[in-house]
Amino acid sequence: MSFLHGAAPVLNLALQGGGAHGAFTWGVLDGLLEDGRANFEGVSGTSAGAMNAVVLAQGLMTGGNEGARAALADFWNAVADSSPFVHAPVANGGEAPRLATAQKLLLQLTEYFSPSQLNPFDLNPLRRIVASQVDFERLRRDSPVKLFIATTQANSGKLRMFQTAELSVDVILASACLPSIHHPIMIGDEPYWDGGYSANPAVFPLFHHCASHDILLVLLTPLKYKETPRSAPAIRQRQRELGFQSAFLREMRMFAHMREFVEGSWFKLGRLERRIARANFHLIAAEELMGGLAPETRVIANRQFFNMLRDSGRQHAGDWLDQHRGAIGKRSTVALSELFY
Repeated sequence: MSFLHGAAPVLNLALQGGGAHGAFTWGVLDGLLEDGRANFEGVSGTSAGAMNAVVLAQGLMTGGNEGARAALADFWNAVADSSPFVHAPVANGGEAPRLATAQKLLLQLTEYFSPSQLNPFDLNPLRRIVASQVDFERLRRDSPVKLFIATTQANSGKLRMFQTAELSVDVILASACLPSIHHPIMIGDEPYWDGGYSANPAVFPLFHHCASHDILLVLLTPLKYKETPRSAPAIRQRQRELGFQSAFLREMRMFAHMREFVEGSWFKLGRLERRIARANFHLIAAEELMGGLAPETRVIANRQFFNMLRDSGRQHAGDWLDQHRGAIGKRSTVALSELFY
């Protein structure tokens, strides 16, 4: 289904979470939408990726590509404007602002106090923003793309994947619920935490539930770091990052093994093997930029910072399209074995 009678190629999107760094994904989506020469079938998202996914779908539903571009800009600007903190300005052309003193103190306190102690009323400005900008009742009925939102069941660690007809404000907040900062999100009788613990992002729904064979991964966490952490805080931070990356890496390694098995098989291929053989994987990431950002920048809500990430995302999307647009529907543009073995 990647090409239909000369129609634009069709991509599935896998959008990784990463807090404020999700503004990079905003830029990638903005670049793809502005180019307009690729359509989307399925979108899988976790945390910030989940928010980008539903806002993208909302905008496409109400105004096509330009509506989606406007919706994403409105969302990220609203997030930036929701912060009560004044951040230190970008210094000497640096890439990110610094945390305000009060924010640093709050983050330190999360090491010793629970959300019920630090935030007893469960205040979360994202609830108001998401609820005001996404019409979930209509989206569940009329979404132009298939949506897959990853959450983690807090009491079992199991992945719970919510699809389009099940989406709500609570589902999106659950996908982005860091347990050190937010109260668990209750959906029915089940408490949920951030989807990153079980899938960041989940790729298998795009493989199983979408007709298009092309999957574009938009990643916010480096696949390999340049330095090994030495200090105790840096080690703890790396542990968190690896924890959020591990499920995704295992899933992609599985896809790499399956591709290798199919390509080397002498036997007649069944339905699953044929599907694997036709799958095309693509990647947009900003390893150098993301690897150079301090971990604390994931919680900075700042227009200048968001715009810098957006512009980088747009540039990466444009470069990828220039190099690989012709490959969509025909072949992979990344070697899974090289990236995930």
